[in-house]
Order: sequence, then structure tokens, then C-alpha cells
Amino acid sequence: MNSINQQQPEDNFKDLNGPEAIEKLKDLAEDAKTCFFISNIKTGLPVSARPMTVQQVDDEGNLWFLMANDSETYHELQGEPLAQLFFQGSKYSDYLNVYGLITLSDDKEKIKEFWNPVLKTWFTDGIDDARIAVVKLEPTEAYYWDNKHGNAIAFIKQLAGAAIGKTLDDSVEGKIRV
Repeated sequence: MNSINQQQPEDNFKDLNGPEAIEKLKDLAEDAKTCFFISNIKTGLPVSARPMTVQQVDDEGNLWFLMANDSETYHELQGEPLAQLFFQGSKYSDYLNVYGLITLSDDKEKIKEFWNPVLKTWFTDGIDDARIAVVKLEPTEAYYWDNKHGNAIAFIKQLAGAAIGKTLDDSVEGKIRV
């Protein structure tokens, strides 16, 4: 345990499993909407990172994206089907780190399900653009940092803690096992 948590009067660790884990993953990812999508994960080399928008977090905790099948990222994922996602939902909370296995497809039903006219910016032929690929990330590891009672309560606890010289942090963190 690190030193800040040793000063805590309350427990700030909570690992999540099953439906509770999937719900937390879904809440944090869908609230943030955009993440840094990391591929080309090789020890000692720079990773490839780009912002991506999550199309959906399904009931099993899988995260779904649309991507161009002629992109460098797509080719990296074909060679190494692993990715890591970093989400930040707000300035002070709602952080999520997800690592997992990638499946690539051209599933037309999923493309229809996720299609939004704004996507025509990247897929100029619209919903039938042959370059649209579906990316599914199945989490193998995930970790979250959040607060227990919302940002307003967390802020009040921080102010009170500063006034009395005691650590009153409303944060909570833990592993997510889907």
C-alpha cells in the first residue's frame, strides 16, 4: 500500500467481479466515450497511440470500435492482436485502464448497429464503405480509479481534509475482472 492510502481513515480499494465489474467498465468507458487506443505493444519500443471512440460496451464487457481496414493501426492489430485502452472521464475521477485481445471483422450487422452519419468524415462512402472494420476488444485485465460518492462529495472531503490536516480522500480503485 502506498503512503497516501496509509493515512486514510477508510478503505479505498475495491476489486470488482461479475456483473458489478461489467457495470463499472461500461459506466466508465461509455461516460468517457473516447480513449487512447494503444497498439504495437512491445517491450522497450514506443507504442502506437491514437484517440478512438467506443461504439459500445456489451453485456459481456467487450469494447467495440470501428476502424479503417487500410490504417496502420489495423495492420498492427493483424500482426499483434493486443491493445490497451486508457480512459479519463473527468478531471478528478473516472479513470480506466483496459488491456485485452482484439478480434477484427467486417461484420455488416455490427457496422449498421454502430453507424453514425458523423463517421462519414472517415468513411467517405458512408455505411457501405469497404474500408470499415469492426474491432472487438475482449478485456483480459482492467483497473479503475474513481470516487465513491461523486465529484461534489469528493471535493468537499478534500476541502475538509485540507482544513483539518487529515487525508479525507473519497477515491476508490481496484481490479475489474469480467
